[in-house]
Amino acid sequence: MTSCGADRGPRASAKPALSAAQARALLEAEFGLPASQVRPLPSYDDQNFHVRAPLAGGPAEFVLKISNAEASRTPELIDVQSRAVAFLHQAGFPTASVRPARGGGVAALVSVDCGSRTQSHLVRLLTFLPGRPVAEVPVGPRLLYEIGRLAATLDKTLEEFHHPQLSCLRREDFIWNLRNVPLLEPYLDALGPGPNREMVERVIRLFKNEVTAKLSHFRECINHGDLNDHNILVEPCEPASGDPAFRVSGILDFEDMSYGCYVFEVAIAIMYMMIESRDPVGVGGHVLAGFESVVPLTPAERGALFLLVCGRFCQSLVMAAHSCRLHPENAEYLMITAKTGWRHLQRMLALGRAAVEETWFRTARSYGSGDSV
Repeated sequence: MTSCGADRGPRASAKPALSAAQARALLEAEFGLPASQVRPLPSYDDQNFHVRAPLAGGPAEFVLKISNAEASRTPELIDVQSRAVAFLHQAGFPTASVRPARGGGVAALVSVDCGSRTQSHLVRLLTFLPGRPVAEVPVGPRLLYEIGRLAATLDKTLEEFHHPQLSCLRREDFIWNLRNVPLLEPYLDALGPGPNREMVERVIRLFKNEVTAKLSHFRECINHGDLNDHNILVEPCEPASGDPAFRVSGILDFEDMSYGCYVFEVAIAIMYMMIESRDPVGVGGHVLAGFESVVPLTPAERGALFLLVCGRFCQSLVMAAHSCRLHPENAEYLMITAKTGWRHLQRMLALGRAAVEETWFRTARSYGSGDSV
């Protein structure tokens, strides 16, 4: 159990629902900034606003982040996450910087009138990062490799991060930690009967038998935990050929940070890079090659990669279905992965571990031999 409170389930039931006027008032009261523009941004279980504010050097852009009520009960965890973001920013990563609240902390705890009740939420102000989500651009092998390399470098750099309450990141019951795929079982009713539920039950069964028993053989580290195609921003760069080229310009959303394993991070990145790809199975080898250029996986870690990717598909698909029951008004955002995710998971299971791994590992080897594109 974590000393900062347990993560026993999804946080969507505690999602904030502030108006733009309330957000504007919070910005001025807690951060001393009058806003010239406030507009909502899509989010999963927190609430975000894009803010423009006049400063002495000219207008500046921020993200006002209102944490959900459940996460707001663990201010120590949010402080650790915010300090980690600042640490990575100083280390040269394209992460946001935090503008302190009037009280001097990284966040302010505020009470918000939600109509029928009052809820407490932690509020932070982060610098706005430029770029477009990976989901909106054509993704080729070069960018996939760089995303894999970024994932490994980020985890490696966090080995040097220290905080007096770092144990908060040991979120043993956190539903989104990749070790916790079996914790999906209480939420399977959201899928109803049918082939989708049967696929998830099959993955959970295999995961328990082939991954859970081997977790002690995986190298531990701090994971970002959600390097998805909407949390990585890119901007154009000089192409090596005639094709469009992009470089990473921003890393968003550290709310799923926790102690995990190196192989978890690459599995998560592979899964999300598959979502928009025309060759979903093929992307894994490029991401893996980039990751292993910094952190080569052990045989045990490589042997678990297929089921870890399948497990992340299940986490995303099951929890999206569950959250849609709670917040049907946010269904379009919640079901982004489901648009292609079920098809990709079905395809992976139909091909089988051996065929998928052969594709991934052959592509990864090609980088070492100089044959990559």
